[in-house]
Amino acid sequence: MRLVFAGTPAAAVPTLRRLATEHDVVGVVTRPDAPLGRKRVLTPSPVAQAAVELGIPVIAAARLDAEATERILALEPELGVIVAYGGLVREPLLSGPREGWINLHFSILPAWRGAAPVQRALIAGDPVLGASVFRLVAELDAGDVFATREIALPESSTADVALATLADDGAALTADVVAAIADGSARAVPQTGEPSFAPKLTLEDGALDWSAPVEVVFARFRGVTPEPGAHTTVGGQRVKILEAAPAADTAQLAPGEISATKTAVLIGTASAPLAVTRVQPAGKGAMNAADWWRGQRDAEGMRAGS
Repeated sequence: MRLVFAGTPAAAVPTLRRLATEHDVVGVVTRPDAPLGRKRVLTPSPVAQAAVELGIPVIAAARLDAEATERILALEPELGVIVAYGGLVREPLLSGPREGWINLHFSILPAWRGAAPVQRALIAGDPVLGASVFRLVAELDAGDVFATREIALPESSTADVALATLADDGAALTADVVAAIADGSARAVPQTGEPSFAPKLTLEDGALDWSAPVEVVFARFRGVTPEPGAHTTVGGQRVKILEAAPAADTAQLAPGEISATKTAVLIGTASAPLAVTRVQPAGKGAMNAADWWRGQRDAEGMRAGS
Protein backbone atom coordinates (compact mmCIF):
# COMPACT_ATOMS: atom_id res chain seq x y z
CA MET A 1 0.00 0.00 0.00
CA ARG A 2 0.91 3.65 -0.37
CA LEU A 3 1.36 4.80 3.25
CA VAL A 4 2.11 7.93 5.22
CA PHE A 5 3.54 7.33 8.68
CA ALA A 6 3.34 9.65 11.69
CA GLY A 7 5.42 9.11 14.82
CA THR A 8 8.10 10.68 16.96
CA PRO A 9 9.84 8.61 19.70
CA ALA A 10 12.01 5.53 19.52
CA ALA A 11 9.00 3.33 20.27
CA ALA A 12 7.57 4.21 16.84
CA VAL A 13 10.71 3.29 14.89
CA PRO A 14 10.23 -0.52 14.74
CA THR A 15 6.83 -0.06 13.09
CA LEU A 16 8.21 2.42 10.55
CA ARG A 17 11.08 0.10 9.64
CA ARG A 18 8.78 -2.92 9.32
CA LEU A 19 6.25 -1.10 7.12
CA ALA A 20 9.00 0.33 4.92
CA THR A 21 10.07 -3.22 4.01
CA GLU A 22 6.56 -4.25 2.95
CA HIS A 23 4.88 -1.12 1.56
CA ASP A 24 5.53 2.18 -0.17
CA VAL A 25 5.94 4.68 2.68
CA VAL A 26 5.73 7.95 0.77
CA GLY A 27 6.21 10.31 3.70
CA VAL A 28 6.96 10.46 7.41
CA VAL A 29 5.40 13.05 9.71
CA THR A 30 7.18 13.76 12.98
CA ARG A 31 7.65 16.47 15.55
CA PRO A 32 10.29 19.14 14.81
CA ASP A 33 13.87 18.90 16.09
CA ALA A 34 14.00 19.33 19.87
CA PRO A 35 16.77 20.61 22.18
CA LEU A 36 18.38 17.71 24.05
CA GLY A 37 21.13 17.34 26.64
CA ARG A 38 22.77 19.91 28.86
CA LYS A 39 23.85 21.93 25.85
CA ARG A 40 20.29 21.85 24.43
CA VAL A 41 21.44 20.81 20.96
CA LEU A 42 18.62 20.67 18.41
CA THR A 43 18.22 16.98 17.57
CA PRO A 44 15.92 15.22 15.08
CA SER A 45 13.41 12.80 16.55
CA PRO A 46 14.23 9.07 16.44
CA VAL A 47 11.57 8.66 13.75
CA ALA A 48 13.07 11.49 11.67
CA GLN A 49 16.50 9.88 11.90
CA ALA A 50 15.10 6.50 10.82
CA ALA A 51 13.23 8.09 7.91
CA VAL A 52 16.41 9.75 6.63
CA GLU A 53 18.22 6.39 6.81
CA LEU A 54 15.38 4.81 4.84
CA GLY A 55 15.34 7.60 2.26
CA ILE A 56 11.76 8.65 3.06
CA PRO A 57 10.77 12.36 2.85
CA VAL A 58 10.14 13.95 6.27
CA ILE A 59 7.44 16.45 7.16
CA ALA A 60 8.36 18.10 10.48
CA ALA A 61 5.23 19.50 12.10
CA ALA A 62 4.49 20.46 15.70
CA ARG A 63 0.79 20.08 14.89
CA LEU A 64 -1.20 18.87 11.95
CA ASP A 65 -2.48 22.25 10.82
CA ALA A 66 -3.70 23.29 7.38
CA GLU A 67 -0.17 23.52 5.97
CA ALA A 68 0.84 20.07 7.25
CA THR A 69 -2.47 18.62 6.06
CA GLU A 70 -1.93 19.98 2.55
CA ARG A 71 1.58 18.52 2.38
CA ILE A 72 0.44 15.11 3.62
CA LEU A 73 -2.57 14.83 1.33
CA ALA A 74 -0.44 15.91 -1.63
CA LEU A 75 1.40 12.58 -1.19
CA GLU A 76 -1.89 10.80 -2.01
CA PRO A 77 -1.58 8.11 0.68
CA GLU A 78 -4.02 5.20 0.67
CA LEU A 79 -3.61 4.73 4.43
CA GLY A 80 -2.18 6.69 7.34
CA VAL A 81 -0.41 4.90 10.19
CA ILE A 82 0.30 6.71 13.44
CA VAL A 83 2.41 5.58 16.42
CA ALA A 84 3.00 8.04 19.26
CA TYR A 85 3.22 11.11 17.03
CA GLY A 86 2.25 13.52 19.80
CA GLY A 87 -0.51 15.44 18.03
CA LEU A 88 -4.14 15.07 16.99
CA VAL A 89 -5.33 14.13 13.50
CA ARG A 90 -8.43 16.14 12.63
CA GLU A 91 -10.58 16.60 9.54
CA PRO A 92 -10.00 16.94 6.66
CA LEU A 93 -6.78 14.97 7.22
CA LEU A 94 -8.55 12.25 9.20
CA SER A 95 -10.60 11.10 6.23
CA GLY A 96 -8.09 12.15 3.56
CA PRO A 97 -6.48 8.76 2.85
CA ARG A 98 -8.81 6.30 1.10
CA GLU A 99 -8.55 3.84 4.01
CA GLY A 100 -8.35 6.48 6.73
CA TRP A 101 -5.84 6.16 9.56
CA ILE A 102 -4.89 3.39 11.95
CA ASN A 103 -3.14 3.86 15.29
CA LEU A 104 -0.84 1.52 17.24
CA HIS A 105 -1.51 2.16 20.93
CA PHE A 106 0.39 0.48 23.75
CA SER A 107 -2.51 -0.86 25.80
CA ILE A 108 -5.40 -3.29 25.55
CA LEU A 109 -8.12 -0.79 24.69
CA PRO A 110 -10.28 0.61 26.16
CA ALA A 111 -7.82 0.48 29.05
CA TRP A 112 -5.37 3.36 29.34
CA ARG A 113 -6.41 5.71 26.59
CA GLY A 114 -4.03 8.64 26.42
CA ALA A 115 -0.38 9.67 26.34
CA ALA A 116 1.21 7.33 28.93
CA PRO A 117 -0.49 3.93 28.73
CA VAL A 118 2.52 1.77 29.61
CA GLN A 119 3.56 3.92 32.53
CA ARG A 120 0.04 4.14 33.97
CA ALA A 121 -0.52 0.40 33.58
CA LEU A 122 2.69 -0.35 35.50
CA ILE A 123 1.82 2.14 38.24
CA ALA A 124 -1.58 0.47 38.58
CA GLY A 125 0.10 -2.92 38.94
CA ASP A 126 -1.47 -4.46 35.84
CA PRO A 127 -0.13 -8.03 35.49
CA VAL A 128 -0.44 -8.02 31.69
CA LEU A 129 0.33 -5.25 29.22
CA GLY A 130 -0.42 -5.12 25.53
CA ALA A 131 -0.90 -3.26 22.29
CA SER A 132 -3.90 -2.46 20.11
CA VAL A 133 -4.24 -1.37 16.50
CA PHE A 134 -7.43 0.61 15.98
CA ARG A 135 -9.10 2.89 13.47
CA LEU A 136 -8.40 6.51 14.30
CA VAL A 137 -11.49 8.62 15.06
CA ALA A 138 -11.98 12.11 16.44
CA GLU A 139 -12.48 10.89 20.02
CA LEU A 140 -9.28 10.04 21.90
CA ASP A 141 -8.23 6.39 21.32
CA ALA A 142 -11.88 5.36 20.91
CA GLY A 143 -12.00 3.79 17.42
CA ASP A 144 -12.87 0.23 16.49
CA VAL A 145 -10.04 -2.25 17.15
CA PHE A 146 -8.50 -4.40 14.41
CA ALA A 147 -6.17 -6.46 16.58
CA THR A 148 -4.65 -6.70 20.06
CA ARG A 149 -1.69 -8.51 21.56
CA GLU A 150 -0.95 -9.18 25.24
CA ILE A 151 2.48 -9.60 26.79
CA ALA A 152 3.51 -10.75 30.25
CA LEU A 153 6.65 -9.03 31.48
CA PRO A 154 9.10 -9.87 34.28
CA GLU A 155 7.96 -8.25 37.50
CA SER A 156 11.11 -6.14 37.54
CA SER A 157 10.53 -4.53 34.13
CA THR A 158 10.52 -0.75 34.14
CA ALA A 159 8.60 1.43 31.69
CA ASP A 160 11.45 1.73 29.19
CA VAL A 161 11.92 -2.05 29.00
CA ALA A 162 8.18 -2.65 28.71
CA LEU A 163 7.80 -0.02 25.98
CA ALA A 164 10.69 -1.44 23.96
CA THR A 165 9.11 -4.91 24.08
CA LEU A 166 5.71 -3.55 23.09
CA ALA A 167 7.26 -1.50 20.29
CA ASP A 168 8.70 -4.63 18.69
CA ASP A 169 5.55 -6.70 19.17
CA GLY A 170 3.41 -3.78 18.03
CA ALA A 171 5.37 -3.44 14.79
CA ALA A 172 4.45 -6.99 13.80
CA LEU A 173 0.85 -6.46 14.89
CA THR A 174 0.56 -3.28 12.81
CA ALA A 175 2.12 -4.94 9.77
CA ASP A 176 -0.46 -7.72 9.99
CA VAL A 177 -3.31 -5.20 10.11
CA VAL A 178 -1.95 -3.20 7.17
CA ALA A 179 -1.62 -6.40 5.15
CA ALA A 180 -5.22 -7.30 5.99
CA ILE A 181 -6.45 -3.84 4.98
CA ALA A 182 -4.54 -4.20 1.71
CA ASP A 183 -6.17 -7.53 0.82
CA GLY A 184 -9.62 -6.53 2.09
CA SER A 185 -9.80 -9.04 4.95
CA ALA A 186 -9.42 -6.58 7.85
CA ARG A 187 -12.29 -6.38 10.34
CA ALA A 188 -12.52 -3.98 13.25
CA VAL A 189 -14.78 -4.36 16.27
CA PRO A 190 -16.04 -1.71 18.70
CA GLN A 191 -14.28 -1.34 22.01
CA THR A 192 -16.16 -2.84 24.95
CA GLY A 193 -15.92 -2.11 28.65
CA GLU A 194 -15.29 0.97 30.73
CA PRO A 195 -12.34 3.03 29.50
CA SER A 196 -9.53 4.17 31.74
CA PHE A 197 -7.23 7.05 30.97
CA ALA A 198 -3.48 7.61 30.95
CA PRO A 199 -2.56 11.29 31.08
CA LYS A 200 1.03 12.36 30.55
CA LEU A 201 3.22 11.96 33.62
CA THR A 202 4.52 14.94 35.56
CA LEU A 203 7.52 15.24 37.88
CA GLU A 204 5.16 14.91 40.84
CA ASP A 205 4.08 11.46 39.60
CA GLY A 206 7.60 10.24 40.38
CA ALA A 207 7.39 10.96 44.13
CA LEU A 208 7.37 7.69 46.11
CA ASP A 209 4.93 7.38 49.01
CA TRP A 210 6.63 5.35 51.72
CA SER A 211 3.38 4.95 53.67
CA ALA A 212 2.11 2.57 50.96
CA PRO A 213 2.92 -1.18 50.83
CA VAL A 214 6.14 -2.10 49.06
CA GLU A 215 4.35 -3.59 46.03
CA VAL A 216 2.60 -0.24 45.47
CA VAL A 217 5.84 1.72 45.89
CA PHE A 218 7.68 -0.61 43.53
CA ALA A 219 4.87 -0.44 40.95
CA ARG A 220 5.19 3.34 40.88
CA PHE A 221 8.98 3.07 40.63
CA ARG A 222 8.59 0.80 37.60
CA GLY A 223 6.07 3.07 35.93
CA VAL A 224 8.05 6.30 36.26
CA THR A 225 11.49 4.87 35.41
CA PRO A 226 13.33 6.30 33.57
CA GLU A 227 11.02 9.28 32.99
CA PRO A 228 10.03 11.42 34.79
CA GLY A 229 12.05 9.43 37.33
CA ALA A 230 11.30 8.03 40.78
CA HIS A 231 12.43 10.29 43.60
CA THR A 232 12.19 11.06 47.28
CA THR A 233 13.60 13.63 49.65
CA VAL A 234 16.22 12.91 52.30
CA GLY A 235 17.36 15.66 54.62
CA GLY A 236 15.39 18.14 52.53
CA GLN A 237 17.27 17.19 49.35
CA ARG A 238 15.72 15.43 46.37
CA VAL A 239 17.26 12.09 45.49
CA LYS A 240 16.42 10.27 42.25
CA ILE A 241 16.10 6.50 42.63
CA LEU A 242 17.51 4.73 39.59
CA GLU A 243 17.54 1.06 40.61
CA ALA A 244 15.41 -0.64 43.26
CA ALA A 245 13.53 -3.82 44.13
CA PRO A 246 11.52 -5.14 47.07
CA ALA A 247 13.90 -6.38 49.76
CA ALA A 248 13.87 -10.07 50.62
CA ASP A 249 14.49 -11.60 54.07
CA THR A 250 14.96 -8.29 55.86
CA ALA A 251 13.45 -6.87 59.02
CA GLN A 252 10.55 -4.49 58.59
CA LEU A 253 11.32 -0.78 58.85
CA ALA A 254 8.92 2.04 59.64
CA PRO A 255 7.71 3.95 56.57
CA GLY A 256 10.57 6.19 55.42
CA GLU A 257 13.07 4.72 57.87
CA ILE A 258 16.48 4.14 56.26
CA SER A 259 18.95 1.34 56.95
CA ALA A 260 22.06 0.48 54.94
CA THR A 261 23.75 -2.78 53.98
CA LYS A 262 27.05 -3.19 52.13
CA THR A 263 25.29 -3.13 48.77
CA ALA A 264 21.99 -1.28 49.21
CA VAL A 265 19.98 1.28 51.12
CA LEU A 266 16.79 -0.14 52.62
CA ILE A 267 13.83 2.22 52.93
CA GLY A 268 10.80 1.23 54.97
CA THR A 269 7.27 1.08 53.58
CA ALA A 270 3.95 -0.03 55.06
CA SER A 271 5.13 -3.62 54.55
CA ALA A 272 8.60 -4.84 53.51
CA PRO A 273 11.45 -2.40 52.77
CA LEU A 274 12.47 -1.32 49.28
CA ALA A 275 16.12 -2.07 48.50
CA VAL A 276 17.64 0.86 46.60
CA THR A 277 20.91 0.09 44.84
CA ARG A 278 21.56 3.15 42.65
CA VAL A 279 20.67 6.80 43.15
CA GLN A 280 21.34 10.26 41.75
CA PRO A 281 21.42 13.03 44.35
CA ALA A 282 20.44 16.51 43.21
CA GLY A 283 23.25 18.17 41.28
CA LYS A 284 25.38 15.03 41.15
CA GLY A 285 25.90 12.01 38.93
CA ALA A 286 24.53 8.52 39.40
CA MET A 287 26.19 6.48 42.13
CA ASN A 288 25.94 3.35 44.21
CA ALA A 289 23.25 3.90 46.86
CA ALA A 290 25.28 2.41 49.70
CA ASP A 291 28.22 4.71 48.87
CA TRP A 292 25.90 7.70 48.77
CA TRP A 293 24.45 6.87 52.17
CA ARG A 294 27.87 6.37 53.76
CA GLY A 295 28.80 9.85 52.59
CA GLN A 296 25.87 11.54 54.32
CA ARG A 297 26.66 13.75 57.26
CA ASP A 298 24.30 13.46 60.21
CA ALA A 299 22.67 10.45 58.58
CA GLU A 300 21.34 9.17 61.88
CA GLY A 301 17.67 9.95 62.12
CA MET A 302 17.29 10.94 58.47
CA ARG A 303 14.16 9.58 56.81
CA ALA A 304 13.00 9.31 53.23
CA GLY A 305 10.20 11.67 52.37
CA SER A 306 11.39 14.42 54.68
